[in-house]
Amino acid sequence: MEYQEAIDFLFSRLPVFQNIGSKAFKPGLYNTLELCRLNGNPHQGFHSIHIGGTNGKGSTSHMLAAVLQQAGYKVGLYTSPHLKSFKERIKINGTEIEEDFIVNFISDNLSNIDNLSPSFFELTVCMAFSYFKEKQVDVAIIEVGMGGRLDSTNVISPILSLITNVSFDHVQFLGDTLSKIAFEKAGIIKGNVPVIIGEYEEESAAVFDQVANTQNTKCHYASESIQIDNYELKDGLLKVELIHQLYDNSYRRNLALDLTGSYQLKNVKSVILAVEILRGLGWDINEGNIEQALTNVGLLTGLKGRWQKLQSSPDVYCDTAHNFAGLEATTKQVLSLTAKKYRFVLGFVSDKDVKQLLRLFPNGSNAIYYFCQPSNMRAIEVTSLQELGNELGMQSHRFGNVNMAFQYALAESDPEDVLYIGGSTFVVADLNIL
Repeated sequence: MEYQEAIDFLFSRLPVFQNIGSKAFKPGLYNTLELCRLNGNPHQGFHSIHIGGTNGKGSTSHMLAAVLQQAGYKVGLYTSPHLKSFKERIKINGTEIEEDFIVNFISDNLSNIDNLSPSFFELTVCMAFSYFKEKQVDVAIIEVGMGGRLDSTNVISPILSLITNVSFDHVQFLGDTLSKIAFEKAGIIKGNVPVIIGEYEEESAAVFDQVANTQNTKCHYASESIQIDNYELKDGLLKVELIHQLYDNSYRRNLALDLTGSYQLKNVKSVILAVEILRGLGWDINEGNIEQALTNVGLLTGLKGRWQKLQSSPDVYCDTAHNFAGLEATTKQVLSLTAKKYRFVLGFVSDKDVKQLLRLFPNGSNAIYYFCQPSNMRAIEVTSLQELGNELGMQSHRFGNVNMAFQYALAESDPEDVLYIGGSTFVVADLNIL
């Protein structure tokens, strides 16, 4: 079996959530535990940090990986979905998994696949764990796929659990209230394991605190212990001044982030608090490691698509935000930029409340839309998308794919315009220039 054959097998033989949605969703841990058992329980062979939440999981995972990597540790990183290549999902110190390992792992598990019929995600999780064990990582940062309690990644016994926030997404699987969603995400809270919650919200905090109490641990709320005193975008970096209340002491620290989306102001609080807890557990991380890592997250980990500036004159940004809370934050950031006109290249998947998402975007003579259809089986058809836009009075054009929409928008743009590309991870993934 060659590498491309292995990848084709993964995507054709196994149900893939990013392509077919709910039909690929297999809640529960049985398949993952069986796959792990049949592969020597690799999830028990390394330290891990488990990261869940509605928004910010990927950014937080990559920032924390960068810090630990800069501190000299061998760091595994498992995230999903990928943008360009399957190999992006599984990395060690920023280097993607080897093609030979993927081929050999799939070949060795063909009978297990036949017997268990795992999902794409279940098999990928076991593959990541096997890779991290074989390569003897010091620690692996594991991003939850969806929810937490029944997510395939929830077979690990982490040294630290981190939940960024709770908002509405995947409500058909996780529940239609914040407390129901919080309960699913709280499933990654483990007995006697420290827990960080990125953003305090009264309804979800009640759930987290209750679950933590039953697990003989305590939730640490990053938004309550760390405050942003000042921030500015300068020299291509997000300069941040933090006030950190650590136990009975309060101190200031200045940091610079190469991830410049304003929503990173929330994520960096969780990262800093995680570092403090890891230090308390004996991990050797100094201030210089933190400062160097946070200015070079993209370089150290290869993260893309998070408020990423693609060019200037006109300024072009892309972002993978795809739910209400995420798009609300990125839309605000777009509108915080001075522009003659705002141009939006947008596409969505059909299992979202797309009309509700469109209402987040501005209307008026200085906002122009270029609707498109990402190359994903769950994509909303562009004609339907434009019809929804028309109902909201949006000035729009429609295109069969993202790159056609982008090139047309770029040709129409003035150097003083701002152009934003997003609405779905798959829109960003389809960009040729990324």
